[in-house]
Amino acid sequence: MESNWAAEHLQVIRTLMERSALYRRALAPIMIFNGVVGLAAAALGWALKVGSPHAFILYWAAVCVVAMTGSFLLVRRQAIKDSEPFWSPPTRRVSQAFLPPLAAGLMIGAVAWVRAGSAPGNLGDSSGMVWLPTLWVVLYGCAFHAAGFFMPRGMKVFGWAFVVGGCGLFAAGVPGGADPLDCAYGVMGLFFGGLHLAYGVYLYFTERRRNET
Repeated sequence: MESNWAAEHLQVIRTLMERSALYRRALAPIMIFNGVVGLAAAALGWALKVGSPHAFILYWAAVCVVAMTGSFLLVRRQAIKDSEPFWSPPTRRVSQAFLPPLAAGLMIGAVAWVRAGSAPGNLGDSSGMVWLPTLWVVLYGCAFHAAGFFMPRGMKVFGWAFVVGGCGLFAAGVPGGADPLDCAYGVMGLFFGGLHLAYGVYLYFTERRRNET
């Protein structure tokens, strides 16, 4: 039993290493898509003043569903294009790495939604609901760092950017006189929009230069 498990584990690692270039190409459109979704959602939510804790959490949960659905379709299209099985052992390993931090973010968001007040137009003071976006950022970074052990090295750096940035903002809190709602949407737009878009553009152009050489 153990020898079979070890052989399967080595085969998964070998396959992941062989397909690192393929995963790099697939990541570029996914990152760009999620960056556009994140920026558009932050701008729209801020413009519409979706500010009560309940509305804010539900709004970003819906955005998450859109982002995950689009990412799933992009990955599936890439797998079909390259005649690769979608739910392969390497894909399962990457998904398992992502799952614990993302599940933690989901559960924390659900608890916050249950316990939050519903006062319209704000997210509470700096000791209240405004910490939730930074916590999401940190957990999301942990998910990407974990997945980075099975994917291109840049994924770990991308994950660390979320972890370090989120922890720094959590420690800094809300600047004096700033609107917590503006800060919350700024955090979501910067990390889930701006960083995704920047990394996706970087992957696109570096992969394009590789193909030309």
